[in-house]
Amino acid sequence: MKGNIIRQLAAVMFTDIVGYTALMQKDEDVAMRVRTRHREVFESLHKIHNGEIIQYYGDGTLSVFKSAIEAANCAIEIQKLLQEGDPVPVRIGLHMGDIVYSETEVYGDGVNFASRIESMSVAGGILLSEKLNDELKNHPTIATKSLGHFELKNIAKPVEVFAVCNEGIKVPQVQELKGKQKVAYKTIAVLPFTNMSTSAENEYFSDGITEEIINALAKIKNLKVTSRTSSFFFKDQKVPIKQIAKELDVSAILEGSVRLAGDTMRITAQLIQTEEDFHFWSETWDRTLENIFEVQDEISLLIADKLREHFGHFEISEHLVSKPTDSISAYEYCLKAKFYKNKWNPKDVESAIFYYDKALKIDANYSEALVGKADCYSFLGTTGFMPFEEAWRESIQFTDQAIALNNQSSGVYYQLSNKAFFIESDYDKSLTQMRRAIEINPNNADAQQFISFLYIIAGKKEKAKDHLDIALSINPLSEETHFFRAYFHYMIEDYPEALVMLNRCLSSNNKNIPAHSIKTLCLLKLGKYEEVIAYFNDVPEDVIIEGEKTGAITLAYAMKRDKANTIRYQHLLEEQSQAPNGFTSDSYLFLMYAVLGEVDKAFQWVEKALQKKASLLLLRYTDPLVNDLKKDLRYSKYHDVIYPKSNDVQSKGAKKALLDEEATGTYKNRLLALFDAEKPYLDSDLSLRSLANHLEMHPNQLSWLLNESIGKNFNEFVNHYRVEAFKEIANDPKNSHLSLIGLAYDSGFNSKTVFNTYFKKETGLTPKQFLKNQN
Repeated sequence: MKGNIIRQLAAVMFTDIVGYTALMQKDEDVAMRVRTRHREVFESLHKIHNGEIIQYYGDGTLSVFKSAIEAANCAIEIQKLLQEGDPVPVRIGLHMGDIVYSETEVYGDGVNFASRIESMSVAGGILLSEKLNDELKNHPTIATKSLGHFELKNIAKPVEVFAVCNEGIKVPQVQELKGKQKVAYKTIAVLPFTNMSTSAENEYFSDGITEEIINALAKIKNLKVTSRTSSFFFKDQKVPIKQIAKELDVSAILEGSVRLAGDTMRITAQLIQTEEDFHFWSETWDRTLENIFEVQDEISLLIADKLREHFGHFEISEHLVSKPTDSISAYEYCLKAKFYKNKWNPKDVESAIFYYDKALKIDANYSEALVGKADCYSFLGTTGFMPFEEAWRESIQFTDQAIALNNQSSGVYYQLSNKAFFIESDYDKSLTQMRRAIEINPNNADAQQFISFLYIIAGKKEKAKDHLDIALSINPLSEETHFFRAYFHYMIEDYPEALVMLNRCLSSNNKNIPAHSIKTLCLLKLGKYEEVIAYFNDVPEDVIIEGEKTGAITLAYAMKRDKANTIRYQHLLEEQSQAPNGFTSDSYLFLMYAVLGEVDKAFQWVEKALQKKASLLLLRYTDPLVNDLKKDLRYSKYHDVIYPKSNDVQSKGAKKALLDEEATGTYKNRLLALFDAEKPYLDSDLSLRSLANHLEMHPNQLSWLLNESIGKNFNEFVNHYRVEAFKEIANDPKNSHLSLIGLAYDSGFNSKTVFNTYFKKETGLTPKQFLKNQN
């Protein structure tokens, strides 16, 4: 092995004697006897189970096994032996992964993962990674149960942790674990509802229903809802639910269908728990089209209720969908407009405007149509497919009309923020409006990524990263979100990573104008001047912005110190900057002054830009290309003017309890007494709402009580009683003629899959294993 690096896949065991350091300080002789016994047990059992002890490190060990079953059996016997006589308090973590041997050390995924899991545990316990637990599923002699998902240090994503629950092994309570439990488990993606109508033209309607449900659920705080862009990525694709869930990082998926026939509709919906891949709720609605908004509200509330019962507490409003218009025809035109707007190309956006106009002709006060139309014009103006000032004049007009009708729309404040940035060049106002958009709807991915952009240009890296991470979690498959991610890396001067991300954006859409723009700047910072000079030869002509092209080439010649060509392109840049739409070329003059070291000219440009309220000043002032300016005392002065700090702090109120201490005790006692006396859990139709009505309390209060005082969500609480009921009736000889599923139904379960899942979670055994042990 010496001089070589050897990698192998192995079951890794990490152990630690709990409290050994304190014992050593207190009584060295006792501590040495404990360690000696610990090592004797380890060495004898590793020989029996074909384990190899790689390393002793004071109070712990690192060892490997060829199989998961050998590692688990060894761990179980170690704990049992060490609990005999004077117990030796040991915690154990197991993982199946890569382990790397070098001349001086042992490392790798297996070692890191196993050590993190071990450090979470308690004395007498054995914790497992999901990967190793999967290897034990077909071994009936080893029982395990899930403890939930946890965020571990140096592990990229939250991981599911399991505990061995064989007799004699300590199974820790979640509150005893030292890891940080994953809090973002209340996550859902709504997949595009299938159009079951006879006409393919009704696809706009099924897409619209899907989007309305997404928007309704997105209003619920503490429920993370995947954005439309990422959910619709899987439209018409036959991808397994588990794969979709993994790519979107969600705990639940809603899927359904819509059948439209004249003025009647049938909507079906079903919720899938992605971890176990089973349906835990489904419903069908047959209604007339005139009831569309009531049905959307009913569906959204039911889905929210079932998610809360299944995944834990959040508060739900009395209504999630309000009636946006009295005209069904106007609503249908608005759905058609959204259908085309979401394609995000000039031709389809113009079609969207056509349908928004039809909707507004019927109902001039249709706020959502006004916001949609404003969004269309801002898209055309920002991307250069319409004269900038003309497009934004239209966008502002419709945004102002919309805010007058509805000041609680996240989309309206998003448009107002864009207006403040691109038209008024007011950073502080833009940030304020975008914060309001997020306050109304934290699931607004567009707002999350734009506020990340606002923070990064002001140099607030941590805040920018926080909001970017939220945007990526809501919209992980969005090309636009990944552009903002690339821009973040450019601004923190991680140019190689930014370039990789920009290339990925352009490989999926070679007409991504912002990606081309930032890529040339990235190439300049990497010193690839010749590549920049020739760059626009391969860019589609219809997306080339003249000022971007001339500006990038000017900077390339300036940075490679080609004086003649720098002067030639500088003159062209100055000429272009005088044109009516010359603001882009003008902003490149600022970058050019900076890279040439013409500091006074650069700050003169800044002063003029402030007077003219040039929005590109906000974008260019902190660009890495102007790093040399940052040494000048004037830079900080202007920075504080452009990005004021007055509105930088957001206060966060303390989390309010929904019940005071006295009420909590009263309702908790009433709930437990009800379950003992009347056994409402035997009713398979029992819901959180119906139970709350029985207790004469609000459903939000009952949800809070279960989660905060009892420590379980509704389903965990109720199904615990159902499992106990099953055990009782299954052990009664009078019921020996009943099947397992019959016994489960008599216990209050209404699904075989739900029964098996919860029984295994509660006991660590399958129902058959449990009955076999009883016999």
